[in-house]
Amino acid sequence: MAQILDGKALAGQIEKELSERVQNLKDKTGRTPILATILVGDDPASATYVRMKGNACKRVGMDSIRVEMPSETTTDELLAKIRELNTNPDVHGILLQHPVPAQIDERACFDEIALSKDVDGVTCLGFGRMAMGERAYGSATPQGIMHLLNHHNVPLAGKHAVVVGRSAILGKPMAMMLLNANCTVTICHSKTANLVDHVRQADIVVGAVGVPELIKKDWIKQGAVVVDAGFHPTKTGGVGDIELDGIEEIASFYTPVPGGVGPMTINTLIRQSVEAGELEAGL
Repeated sequence: MAQILDGKALAGQIEKELSERVQNLKDKTGRTPILATILVGDDPASATYVRMKGNACKRVGMDSIRVEMPSETTTDELLAKIRELNTNPDVHGILLQHPVPAQIDERACFDEIALSKDVDGVTCLGFGRMAMGERAYGSATPQGIMHLLNHHNVPLAGKHAVVVGRSAILGKPMAMMLLNANCTVTICHSKTANLVDHVRQADIVVGAVGVPELIKKDWIKQGAVVVDAGFHPTKTGGVGDIELDGIEEIASFYTPVPGGVGPMTINTLIRQSVEAGELEAGL
């Protein structure tokens, strides 16, 4: 019977530790870590995510600054706002909520975020440093997955990991983190031929492709570790990128949907924001 990788439970446990670290920072410096969130436009899902991140800050005693910009915002206007936050000594982390309106060069805006405040792990510089094993904040979702795997002592070294998806903030950094953990990594995507054959070889499967239940249960070999980073709302709650019904009879470990990867994403963002505050204070 598979062991559940319960991200919700772990995130709650980590929040208790973060509350103590935030209080320690306040006691020693008189300052509170602050996360600035930037929301461009009026996408309701993005607004919900930003609100959830603000609530997570409150739970650990952090402050947050919510910056809202209109949907007609230009790239130059958004870059100027990011530069303003980069130079604000009270701001320790900056989150630009994805996606931004189509007229904005999102990559240019991500890369304008100062490395020391890139607590969501979205800059090219941060990705490069992470891939090379140097200090940087990892992309929040894959970094959260790694924390979840390590917490449960899931064996990684020497395992064959198949990551299905190659996005800049999930699939690619996930592959590099697993590679740095001594996995042999295969990256699959929408152009991959014979996807099923690749998945069947995997000791670790990461669904990060953004297609509901694309990866079928019968593709997964007995004893594999199954990590589902997708979420797609349904009338009964939601499904991920992997068909999970009955997966407990096949996998050795698996992340539920919801309650697996999702809570670890926000938790990682908050944890890295606290760390940025500590580093800025020399703690």
